[in-house]
Amino acid sequence: MTLITGHRGARNLWPENSLAGFRNTLKLGVDAIEFDVHLTESGELVVIHDATLERTTEGFGPVRKLTSEERAGAQARPGVRLKGTDETIPTLADVLAALSAKDGPDLHVEIKTDETGTPYPDIARRVAEELRRFGVEDRTHLTSFDISVLEDCRRHAPQVARLVSVNADWAERQGGLAAFLARVDGLVDIVAIHHELMEAQWELVRAALPLDRLCVWTVNEEAGIRHWLDRRIGRLTSDRPDLAIALRSAMRTAAPLEANPA
Repeated sequence: MTLITGHRGARNLWPENSLAGFRNTLKLGVDAIEFDVHLTESGELVVIHDATLERTTEGFGPVRKLTSEERAGAQARPGVRLKGTDETIPTLADVLAALSAKDGPDLHVEIKTDETGTPYPDIARRVAEELRRFGVEDRTHLTSFDISVLEDCRRHAPQVARLVSVNADWAERQGGLAAFLARVDGLVDIVAIHHELMEAQWELVRAALPLDRLCVWTVNEEAGIRHWLDRRIGRLTSDRPDLAIALRSAMRTAAPLEANPA
């Protein structure tokens, strides 16, 4: 069965990487929730996608420069804020506290780089400590595009599963998808490939990895979701996990009828 991951919570349904969004996403019955982590110079691990503040908050400048006071006051932009809320940038501890129930979904914790593309010093160790503190190591994948970050994850948290992400541009920078897959062999448990690259190089990918080690991202339209569910991909990441879950359920129910039309 294809596992469904809510991307940045479920960002087409609720504000991305927000506590309100995560709490609502939990109610959908997703198999995993994905979110992003940066490290500020004041020492806070904060959950936000971009390395700068402008797109999703009313703040400006790089995330790494945030003080704790500025973070607490950096409200989500009106266009992405839930009505009647005063959402700000949550810390990793805030998010793990909201998602740490023992029967909760898996967590895909993406460790980001700063606005120059440089890994934050010691971020892997810091994230690993928080996972340990909240008791979620056994249902977490630490994720990144950056291979050096994942190597740090293996060093500081060898018991935590790892996932690498790649799109066409990043694969080209690494010498092509085949070379990239060879580089991460033995380092990661899951390879998450952008849907356009996955489709373009499907035969190469299928020859390199079993389906249960593959994740396709980010698929939001019904036709695309059906396509990858038909291929029995191991994992599918979506901004519309509600739609993906509904289609998966409908396809599983319909399958026996198609096989036995009577």
